[in-house]
Amino acid sequence: MSVLSRMREDVAAARRHDPAARGAAEIVLSYSGLHAIWLHRVAHRWWRSPGLKLPARMLSQFARFLTGIEIHPGARIGRRFFIDHGMGVVIGETAVVGDDVMLYHGVTLGGKSRGRGKRHPTLRDGVVVGAGAQVLGDIVIGARSVVGANAVVVKSAPSDSVLVGIPAQARQQDAPHHLSQTHADETWLDPGIYI
Repeated sequence: MSVLSRMREDVAAARRHDPAARGAAEIVLSYSGLHAIWLHRVAHRWWRSPGLKLPARMLSQFARFLTGIEIHPGARIGRRFFIDHGMGVVIGETAVVGDDVMLYHGVTLGGKSRGRGKRHPTLRDGVVVGAGAQVLGDIVIGARSVVGANAVVVKSAPSDSVLVGIPAQARQQDAPHHLSQTHADETWLDPGIYI
């Protein structure tokens, strides 16, 4: 898939997830979450190339300066990723984010240890993480799960979970769902309803 096709996918994801979006031009020019992910993709490519780790790290810090969103260049992020508002989002080096994932502002995908190796979370496809939530450690959040606003998640959860509280407890969602482009009513996705 070409870079331009990927960028179009990102714009379409932003438009689908943000009811305030008025058009592609506005999204491309003013959405900091989009700018952060685009710069991350360049930094990640550099990170994987021999001798380019320092420039990758510098680009990620420049992206942080511009957007208020910190994504380590080592993090692996899937397609159609959307960060709504974005300020204060932190994604650690060994985090893995699937396709069609959405994060709200103030989310941390952080580590719990100082050791080497995998120490940040994995979010499977279609996960939504509410504002201020912290997902910490080498854990896996199953596909299509919703993390409530301000939850602190320190244990893995199966697919289709709702995670709320401190520490977060998992429960199954009441309604079946998926993050398809044709899903008309995504009101249930609002993590604020799970506080």
